[in-house]
Amino acid sequence: MTDAADISGYKFKHASGLTSQSYLMPVVFSALEKHFSTTSNDKKVFDLGCGNGSVGIELHHQGYKVTGVDPSIEGIAQASAKYPELDLHAGSAYEDLQSIYGQYPALISLEVVEHVYNPRTYISTLFSLVEPGGVAIISTPYHGYFKNLMIALSGKFDKHVSPLWDHGHIKFWSIASLTKLILEAGFEAPEFHRVGRAIPALAKSMVAVTKKPSN
Repeated sequence: MTDAADISGYKFKHASGLTSQSYLMPVVFSALEKHFSTTSNDKKVFDLGCGNGSVGIELHHQGYKVTGVDPSIEGIAQASAKYPELDLHAGSAYEDLQSIYGQYPALISLEVVEHVYNPRTYISTLFSLVEPGGVAIISTPYHGYFKNLMIALSGKFDKHVSPLWDHGHIKFWSIASLTKLILEAGFEAPEFHRVGRAIPALAKSMVAVTKKPSN
């Protein structure tokens, strides 16, 4: 399963915002504002795994020009119908996206890496889409020893990993494993933010903010 057709069946019930955006977007906006305050680049953002467009429209309302791709045919159809002002297309990280869309001063990929079958292909594509000196923001559900222990002790392991969820989570990332993936691609050491709960060790998600070296 390495092309968009194989993973196009991911379902979205609507084109409205997802619950995770309430705790992810503050970190995303903060990182983007910090980055663009130090560069003369246009506020262009590539959304790798743009889903139903609900993140893209939030960025658009804050003055960002958004281009994005997602393998979900349903998600792109919903996004195109509700948010025609966004430049969103069917596609996936398993394609040569850089040759189609070029490079961007900023890229986001929220709650995507846990779904991909080939994470090194994914991160390589992501790296190629970011221009030298650009910023990349990647989020994924947080996994750490204490949280995993609490899930196991609660008896909710099956519910958490959702093995019957078609196109669901197949990779479970820790800060250490996601850092290794990011560094292997050539990015700088990432800064992590754990979000979604008051206790960091029980965070719902983590957001990695990293940069592509300037040269």
